[in-house]
Amino acid sequence: MQRILIIQTAFIGDAVLATGLVEKLHQHQPDAAIDILVRKGNEAMFQQHPFLHEVLIWQKQQNKYRHLWQLLKQIRARKYDLVVNVQRFAATGFLTAFSGAKMTVGFDKNPLSWMFTKTIKHRISTAEASLHEYQRNHELIAFCTDDQPAKPRLYPTAADQAKVAPYAERPYVCIAPASVWFTKQFPVSKWIDLMQALPDHLQIYLIGAPGDKAMCDEMIAACSGKAITNLCGQFSFLASAALMKGALMNYVNDSAPMHFASSVDAPVTAVYCSTIPAFGFGPLSSQSHIIEVPTVLDCRPCGLHGQKACPKGHFNCAMQIQTSQLLAVLS
Repeated sequence: MQRILIIQTAFIGDAVLATGLVEKLHQHQPDAAIDILVRKGNEAMFQQHPFLHEVLIWQKQQNKYRHLWQLLKQIRARKYDLVVNVQRFAATGFLTAFSGAKMTVGFDKNPLSWMFTKTIKHRISTAEASLHEYQRNHELIAFCTDDQPAKPRLYPTAADQAKVAPYAERPYVCIAPASVWFTKQFPVSKWIDLMQALPDHLQIYLIGAPGDKAMCDEMIAACSGKAITNLCGQFSFLASAALMKGALMNYVNDSAPMHFASSVDAPVTAVYCSTIPAFGFGPLSSQSHIIEVPTVLDCRPCGLHGQKACPKGHFNCAMQIQTSQLLAVLS
């Protein structure tokens, strides 16, 4: 039996996108034992995953390098046939290079890629040559599968489905208003405008991490008379995905909740402020909508990732988006 390890210890959205590799490898080697290595906190996404044998966890926030050595021992003990490293950082390159696996593959931008059995050129997506992250990841395993990438997918459990069932008694939309980066987050005032304009028969659920609760309480306070429930911190990743699956629409930023929606093919409307979909991290659901500023701004995009503040001070890439653009996806 083949043993395969996928390494992706970056943030939540990156881990979701890496599940496309699990799908594809399982398609071609259904009897293989496929493991995945993720950072502490992301393991909850893979509870009862039907195609994963084991989830390895790296505690990056505490005793990072001591845990790295412990991980290497675990990896070597499992005697993998193939290790697939999605990341371009030295720590995961170290795990890959010294894994003891029969074959190791990763991107050429990893500092230790010269020690891998096989390296793949890491191609940056541009507006002229767009390449989605899940497609770029697939290039790592095309040599042992085929040239058709599999989309990422998560599998909410029966318990997750049961937990969200009481919230689906009336038509609803979900809004995930927060982002780690200021210039990736649609402003609170603009989310409030949308909530006030949504049809009154719709239930509105605000979803996010526990730290987003105060912001969402502020949004609710500004929308008297609307049916809005703050669910921040109340659901696991998988339960949140299950809730999104049943929504009429999910409004998100260019952030992890967009990838949750894609992973269960939930309807999604992604608001892009300073970033652009051509960077390769757009929505993948069959019902996907992209909302951007309707005019061309010479300062957009202002970087591959979000910024802590608008470099120009005006944040026009967000403030010039109209509420009517977000409402139009419901018609």
